[in-house]
Amino acid sequence: MQKNMGVGTVDRALRAFAVAPAAIVGAFVLGTGTTVGISLFVVAALMLATAATGFCPTYTLLGIATGPNGVHRVGRGLHAGHA
Repeated sequence: MQKNMGVGTVDRALRAFAVAPAAIVGAFVLGTGTTVGISLFVVAALMLATAATGFCPTYTLLGIATGPNGVHRVGRGLHAGHA
């Protein structure tokens, strides 16, 4: 699992300090036992996990990297003869 988010990037900070707390507050406002509340807790957990690890599975699928190498095209890492 190779990191695809740069260290100290705005992306990671937003996930950890804006999106995750907003999702947690939303979960409490809408009800922690409701389907929407539980879903928001899951979103918050995913945002915190991806911010902490520097790896976003969605970025891998889309071929995006916010690290020092910038944005990559989809499939760039695959070369003929390599899986």
